Amino acid sequence: MTTAARIRQPFRRRFRAGIALLFGLMLLLGASGAARAGSLDDIRARGVLVVGAKADYRPFGFRDEAGIIVGFEPDLAAEIAKALGVKLKLVPVVAANRITLLQSGDLDIVIATMNVTPERAKQVDFVEPSYYASGVNVLAPKSAHLHVWQELRDKPVCSVEGAAYLNEIKDRYGPEFHLYKDTSQVYAAVKAGECYAAYDDTALVGQLQMPGWGDYEMPLRSVLPQPWGMAVKQGNSELAAFVGDLVKKWHADGHIEQLEKTWHIPPSVFAEQMHRRFADAD
Repeated sequence: MTTAARIRQPFRRRFRAGIALLFGLMLLLGASGAARAGSLDDIRARGVLVVGAKADYRPFGFRDEAGIIVGFEPDLAAEIAKALGVKLKLVPVVAANRITLLQSGDLDIVIATMNVTPERAKQVDFVEPSYYASGVNVLAPKSAHLHVWQELRDKPVCSVEGAAYLNEIKDRYGPEFHLYKDTSQVYAAVKAGECYAAYDDTALVGQLQMPGWGDYEMPLRSVLPQPWGMAVKQGNSELAAFVGDLVKKWHADGHIEQLEKTWHIPPSVFAEQMHRRFADAD
């Protein structure tokens, strides 16, 4: 080996070691950045809060005539962005992709009519407390003059095959269920006068706001409430706590109930109960 080669050999080793160290540092910084995605500091530095919201579920999240996503939940998202002092970006999501987009870091938070379930709690962190809840109600012609659930006993009630609430509603109130494959068939049966419709009350709210449903109503108090949760990526406790404090404030000052009025949503037992709970706590 020449003298020049012996001199170059240690230099090459040090150079390779330096490259390896630099690469390791880059990986470490990348991992740290990924872990911070959606954190309060990250959102404020970016200047934008990215929220996954429904764009097809009137009045909770839907597109207006200009194609802009509006509704009950986008209004809540705007309140969070305002509290953070950043702009709001709404990303349309559906049930099939909302958790995946959150886990991948494409969203900071999901506010998209998502029921809190043990299975989902293994995939995301839900903000506490819940901001709203769905339930079961009936869509009926105003001429039926329904006032209480017991009036449905032995009456034909339309619903969707496989709906989770069927057995409990049957046991409680004894309707005669007529089952269909999808909601469009259910609504067609109601319009044809074949039956009333029992269905998730949040879906019925949107249906009643569509043209041609002025002679129908949701006359009963919703039952079997299922809380909705805002979701953040697992481990993002700082953002969850920040938003949780806002939700408590909304319940305490009646903001959720006011949004029901704004979006023509019948008063819910859940919103009333949460208002009393947090107003009393203050």
